[in-house]
Amino acid sequence: MKYTNATYIAQTRCWLENVVLRHNLCPFAHKPFNAGQIRYVVTDSARPEFLLEDLLNELESLRATPVEETETILLIHPNTLEDFLDYNDFLDVVDALLADGGFEGEFQVASFHPDYQFADTQPDDAENYTNRSPWPMLHLIREDSLEKAIASYPGADAIPERNVETMNTLGTQHHQAVLENCLQTTEE
Repeated sequence: MKYTNATYIAQTRCWLENVVLRHNLCPFAHKPFNAGQIRYVVTDSARPEFLLEDLLNELESLRATPVEETETILLIHPNTLEDFLDYNDFLDVVDALLADGGFEGEFQVASFHPDYQFADTQPDDAENYTNRSPWPMLHLIREDSLEKAIASYPGADAIPERNVETMNTLGTQHHQAVLENCLQTTEE
């Protein structure tokens, strides 16, 4: 399959629809998805330092864009940090960028990776699929929007525990099949 930016986006949208939205892993994702307020960005950065530059540019872009136009950004980076341990280490650099760049308190960055593994889990544990995506990506989130969504959602504190239960009930084979299916998606 030829991978173009449109293909990466189509595969990411497939995952978003069939995992995150279908299983309500993030109850706050429905509104921006349905309103077309998610910006999908594919970077061809092949080195972490270039990805960091792209992340900085996207944070600045999100800051300059009205929330009504773009609520959130998914920065898809298929050509760098394919190894989960390297990706996980990179998240410390992301946190430093948020602090040093004056973005702390304004934005958060959530992490997704094809090999995502939470601490104290085994690689094949189904609960890891809450953060397993077709491609490595960084999710740029406006903190104000997140705080408002959490305040208006009863039981928001129970979301992570509920997600683990949902993923474990569905099982690893189910999640693997969904991801494999999404990876067959071509341009829309």
